[in-house]
Amino acid sequence: MTFQEIVRQLQTLDMNNPGAWPRWTRIAAAIVLGIVLIAAGEWFLVKPVHEDLEIARAQEQSLRQQFEEKQKKVAGLDAYREQLAEMERSFGAMLKQLPSKAEVANLLNDISQARIASSLEERLFQPQGEIPKEFYAEIPNKIVVLGTYHEMGNFVSAVAALPRIVTIEDVEIRTANGKSGEQTLSMTALAKTYRYLDDDEIAAQKPAKGKGKKK
Repeated sequence: MTFQEIVRQLQTLDMNNPGAWPRWTRIAAAIVLGIVLIAAGEWFLVKPVHEDLEIARAQEQSLRQQFEEKQKKVAGLDAYREQLAEMERSFGAMLKQLPSKAEVANLLNDISQARIASSLEERLFQPQGEIPKEFYAEIPNKIVVLGTYHEMGNFVSAVAALPRIVTIEDVEIRTANGKSGEQTLSMTALAKTYRYLDDDEIAAQKPAKGKGKKK
């Protein structure tokens, strides 16, 4: 069959009587119709489902990322709680080393006993007045003692071994007149003790700090 014959047969097709069409035209029409139906089904049925599936996949990925982020935050929160608990334990242990207001006199007496045990001669032991901090108070005491270098070393070691926190600062050592045959030194220092503030003292500090900021 030539091309001209195909064109002539197509031009003479009766659209109202497909049964009279040549066999090849019926087959071709069926194929074209099948292609059209498949394309229409893909466009109207499959494509919306495919789009919904892509949206669902994107939502799943987003939810998965949110879950992983929240899981990391929960893990970090547990670690933070553990760290906070450890800080509270360390703070409690440190706080136990600070005497209360009623125990300060005993602590100052312990410092004097350490001086006596080290065979130092006391020239001055002068409390300087408390310096309030956030939850504790510094209690500086100016001391002047006489003795040998070894005796002073023993005194500092004894103070460091006290169960309460005591620091020796602003140390100044000079030669001084002493017993014959011995080199006597004079040590001037600031022995700082500390005590924790009770709840009433801490509460009393807050209004004072607030007034200071307003000025």
